[in-house]
Amino acid sequence: MKTAHGHLSYCSNIHPGEIWEEHFANLQTTVPKVKLEVCPDQAMGLGLRIANQASIDLIDNPNKLTELKAWLAQEDLYIFTLNGFPYGGFHNTIVKDQVHAPDWTTQDRVNYTRRLIDLLVQLLPTDQHEGGISTSPLSYKYWWDQRGAAIGQATMELLKLVPYLAQTEQKTGKWIHIDIEPEPDGLLENHREFVDWYTDTLIPFAITAGIPEDWVRRHIHICFDVCHYGVSFDKPSECLMELQEKNISIGKIQISSALRVDLRNNASARIEALKQYEEPTYLHQVKALKKDGSYVSFKDLGEALAQYTDGVYDEWRVHFHVPLFLDSYGLLNSTQAEIAETLAYHQQYQVTNMMEIETYTWGVLPSEYQESIETSIAREVKYIQDLLCKKP
Repeated sequence: MKTAHGHLSYCSNIHPGEIWEEHFANLQTTVPKVKLEVCPDQAMGLGLRIANQASIDLIDNPNKLTELKAWLAQEDLYIFTLNGFPYGGFHNTIVKDQVHAPDWTTQDRVNYTRRLIDLLVQLLPTDQHEGGISTSPLSYKYWWDQRGAAIGQATMELLKLVPYLAQTEQKTGKWIHIDIEPEPDGLLENHREFVDWYTDTLIPFAITAGIPEDWVRRHIHICFDVCHYGVSFDKPSECLMELQEKNISIGKIQISSALRVDLRNNASARIEALKQYEEPTYLHQVKALKKDGSYVSFKDLGEALAQYTDGVYDEWRVHFHVPLFLDSYGLLNSTQAEIAETLAYHQQYQVTNMMEIETYTWGVLPSEYQESIETSIAREVKYIQDLLCKKP
């Protein structure tokens, strides 16, 4: 929906479906119910996740795209951002590091993202000229012995799309940006790595390739995922300020929350409570603050738990997308404070036109908070609506 601080919605990656028919059926079942709860009297935006196969389905079958557009109009919905990070399976399969595959060193990733560009141009409302597509942080760093070479190769593949994006805007009037999403253990895993890559690799590579710098800055942005920034112990307001100072655009704020584990007291009980969050589908990287002020990282929660030593750590941050509206999960907490800080800064400085809620782990909630999927989504949206109404 449109707010005083930009478009707000949730990401449809909570709904299963790698082929279009399956995903569309889930959208038709749930999204209108969410809209009825959060904005019955105005159009509601939707952050649409289109998997690779679904993108092929829509491109190869124009009638399906026509059907989608008719449904959006009928339900008073609109699209302003796409999630193009997960290429393939995201539900009912082991995802782990394969969420990055194929990565930005491959032509498959380029072709997939090009299809998303073409689809978003057609899906944007006639009165809206801007749209964004979030994507992976180039690759998964543990796949590479020579990470610098991988970053260079991925950067060149990404840059192939910049002239296409500029030409698309010239032809259609639709300004599409690719929003790179730093993520734990990605080739670009945190704020510092992203900013250094943008200024020291992306821009110089573009200039060498004859691609105008202003094209790059207009069409390659950051997806500011609050959960990921929380896991990295980065301070959102300082990071947003640096991005603005260095003229790096924020394509969208992805509003999400990580687990925070305070190990300064009652550590053994907290570690025991954390064990229930170990599951086989997704990677749940851990960044740990040690008592000496240094940090150590673990590839997954199971590895961190296996290597835990009492008395060594002050705090753990876990890449586990927990619901936004709660700060406490028994003995554990969340990085909810980082959400409040991010949105307060945004309210003051309007750093983006797009905000997207990303939560898909309501099963971790205590029984008294368990609700239907549409009520759970609506509760998250209402929580953010209320935050945006507060004075920073």
